[in-house]
Amino acid sequence: MNNEQITKTVSDSVTFTSNIDKELFTKMGVKRGLRNEDHSGVLAGLTRVGDVMGYERQEDGTLKPVPGKLYYRGMDVEELVKGIQSEHRLGFEETAFLLLSGKLPTKEELDAVNDLIAQTMPLNHTATMNILSLKGKNIMNILARSVLELYAYDENPDDISPDNLVKQSINLIAKFPTIIAYAYQVLRHDQMGRSLHIRHPYDNRSVAENFLFMMKGRDNYTELDIKILDLALILHAEHGGGNNSTFSVRVTSSTETDTYSAVAAGIGSLKGPLHGGANIKVQGMLKDMKKNVNDWTSVEQIDAYLTKILKKEAFDRTGLIYGIGHAVYTISDPRADLLKEMARDLAREKGREEEFNFMELIEGRAVEVFLDFKKQSAKSRTCINVDFYSGFVYDAIGLPSEVFTPLFAMARIVGWSAHRIEEMNFASKRLIRPAYKNVREKQDFVAMNER
Repeated sequence: MNNEQITKTVSDSVTFTSNIDKELFTKMGVKRGLRNEDHSGVLAGLTRVGDVMGYERQEDGTLKPVPGKLYYRGMDVEELVKGIQSEHRLGFEETAFLLLSGKLPTKEELDAVNDLIAQTMPLNHTATMNILSLKGKNIMNILARSVLELYAYDENPDDISPDNLVKQSINLIAKFPTIIAYAYQVLRHDQMGRSLHIRHPYDNRSVAENFLFMMKGRDNYTELDIKILDLALILHAEHGGGNNSTFSVRVTSSTETDTYSAVAAGIGSLKGPLHGGANIKVQGMLKDMKKNVNDWTSVEQIDAYLTKILKKEAFDRTGLIYGIGHAVYTISDPRADLLKEMARDLAREKGREEEFNFMELIEGRAVEVFLDFKKQSAKSRTCINVDFYSGFVYDAIGLPSEVFTPLFAMARIVGWSAHRIEEMNFASKRLIRPAYKNVREKQDFVAMNER
């Protein structure tokens, strides 16, 4: 047999042997996707880092939809964002301090952490040259490889003491923007034949501004660009212990592996289109709608096209309206609400108000069309999520789609780090090891000449 034939033979066998009757999951009480029958998450752990609220459980056990809330260390993210904005400051570094330490920094502490992150952002010569040599079309893979390589530059990579975990966390928070920006410049040069620009980050600028500088160059971004990127980083920094990538980091960390291996696991999880790549799907869907909806102000045309999407007759024919719905949020996603406020100003600055108004109309109609199509009542609410506007924001400030998911990782490394530190310092920490029930029938060994 040749290579193609043996691959096909194994593939055909896998298709058969991997098939499990879906009724068995219900019969044996298996929580598929670690989700309960009412779609709430299975309680798998306790945390003091973040909390996501989209419903309340009533006395009769049913879930009541409520306006979404997101908490960082017990603080309402809306209050955090509004407080920072009222003082006309950027807030990602402050958010990182809050999530890592559990408290807001003093002025002295914030100045110190700002300086530390900015001064830690540059890569050493060897790491830079290694990124320049990496080939690939997906920056998330390059990010994962680069993070694993950072293990080699750490004097105490396997030290899991609290002090060293914090040191490693700050190093990764600082290094992610540089790795992502350099990886994109290499991809741009290698895949698009463009000039290679490797810009050294400033030692006294914010994460948001340094990233825009390394991506676009001096004077190619505005103050509003910096502010809205900073906001997006704040809103993506943490989302509870149950989201797939954070749970991956916690599962991996429970083995007491090193920080770089655990974070690489999180990157691999986030790369998946069902987790970190949703805003790219939203952008693709909106692009398709712009071409197929003649009147961007027509409710009838928008409803008709959204219905075609749900019927699997339009866009990618999956039946999904991307950017609509969330595993926890029901009535509203607080991140989407906060990002939308500033996105409106951004649309005005960039001359894209017509497009923004089109998106806003789609937002309102998509929820109603979805509920009507699924024959669900208002009690089964769904809402837009943060991905609905984040892709528009990144595109409007001139960032390419290749860095959309890496930007998610650039923010979420903060939450991953906080959860890893918590997981490693539990008084009663245990290896996370759930059970799987084997439902394959037994078989006997058959001699070679009888097969």
